Amino acid sequence: MKVINLSSGSDGNLTYVESEHSRIIVDDGVSCKETEKRLSLLGVSGSDLDAIVVTHEHVDHIKGINVFSKKYNLPVYAHNDVWVSLDDKLNQVSSENKKVFSETFAVKDLVINPFEVPHDVKCFGFSILENDKKISIVTDLGHTTEQIYNQIKESQLVYLEANHDITMLKNCVKYPLSLKMRIAGANGHLSNDASAEMIGRLVESGTKQIVLSHLSRENNTPELAFNYITSKLAEKGLVEGETFRIDVALTRPTTLFNLKNKK
Repeated sequence: MKVINLSSGSDGNLTYVESEHSRIIVDDGVSCKETEKRLSLLGVSGSDLDAIVVTHEHVDHIKGINVFSKKYNLPVYAHNDVWVSLDDKLNQVSSENKKVFSETFAVKDLVINPFEVPHDVKCFGFSILENDKKISIVTDLGHTTEQIYNQIKESQLVYLEANHDITMLKNCVKYPLSLKMRIAGANGHLSNDASAEMIGRLVESGTKQIVLSHLSRENNTPELAFNYITSKLAEKGLVEGETFRIDVALTRPTTLFNLKNKK
């Protein structure tokens, strides 16, 4: 299984997943032209894809879907509860390509397990499996739960939100108090502290690779998120680079991961 994040953050989210027989993208929050440009770096065309899988309705996750799906006749999968608000926004997606799921489904040999995450709209994370290879994508959530942990534990690779530094958010002069409260709330976005807590548990479950995702442009930096979270983990005796690695997803394409079968 090959996985790469091609864009992450409020400017647009796009993740590419490839198995032996299937190629999908999770979300498409950049323009059709930009989606094509970034996929071309992998030697992939829109016509090579089998599906678009959507987490939720916010524009930074769906911006390119109307044009991209229409151009390449691509099916778009979203949870039944998400389509309630998504239907009008993706009005260029043909009725035949609007695919609804409410539980685990498959795109060829990729098995996709959705689970709801706490956000201010209906939103879902995904665990994606090919045989014994498992990855998880968990962004846009205000807090973690035991149910979320149980869904993503033992993943080889997890894209996990580390949206904001609590102090930076508190001191941000560009954001009104109402927005700060929304972001920091139980249905907002995950802080570096909350992300570190979940990463510690994931590492102990056997996860070897974490990618910090959906960083705020105003209230976090890649360096701050990495250094803060790795220091918090080190306090628990979990040293980055020994049994696990942490990368940071950016607004540009980052690391391409090639997952092997578990031994």
